[in-house]
Amino acid sequence: MENVKKALLDRTSVRRYEREPIPQETMDFIYRAVENTPTSYNGQQFSVIDISDQALKEELYALTNQKQLKTCNRLLIFCSDYNKIQLLARRKGVDFPPFTDTMDAVTIGIIDAALAMMSAVVAAQAAGLGSNCVGYLRTVDPAKVAELLKLPRGVFVVCGLALGVPREQPDLKPKQPASLVFHQNHYRQDPEAMTDELADYDQTVQSYNRTRAGGTSDNDWCAHIIDYYRHAMEYRILDYLKAQGYDVKR
Repeated sequence: MENVKKALLDRTSVRRYEREPIPQETMDFIYRAVENTPTSYNGQQFSVIDISDQALKEELYALTNQKQLKTCNRLLIFCSDYNKIQLLARRKGVDFPPFTDTMDAVTIGIIDAALAMMSAVVAAQAAGLGSNCVGYLRTVDPAKVAELLKLPRGVFVVCGLALGVPREQPDLKPKQPASLVFHQNHYRQDPEAMTDELADYDQTVQSYNRTRAGGTSDNDWCAHIIDYYRHAMEYRILDYLKAQGYDVKR
């Protein structure tokens, strides 16, 4: 078992896995880490779908063209979930307010699911597994994914996490320096200096992409990420949320 420092600082996104199964003891450890995740109000507004069925993994791969979905040993799907508390509220005769019609409810569910996923990432890394977060499962075809996973109203996909014994050890990607990530007491008030640092980081990313193992490119950071934003503007997530019982009005 790796120590926490190594698990956090050496983590990379692994997309190629060995065929060997993940021991149940390891999955139990990941489950316990997820269960102990901090959540808003201790409401635990999330659920995880653990997929071991190869046929289902391949159906999800067919939608996304993300090979790690079919080659991973286990695929965890992290969801925002208000279905569970509504089930119990109905049984107890407790009136459930239209909370899921608020942006706060959407935000809380996403935060809870994302925190739970990070717990799983750290636990998997510490146990010697490779992992890869797959956000495309949220956006590729939300209605079809919900159908495949049989999601009830009140539940929507936040992100997937592929897990397996790693077959590769990707290079560690350069991240923004601490001076751009951490702001002391208030947001930095020196946009010109920040832009200079961002430009340096942009060049660092481009140099990394030109020399990294496992496939190179000329991608920088800024223009490449903005291309993702442009593509993401085509998603109709609000329509999907409404279909899943989140009629966001405020």
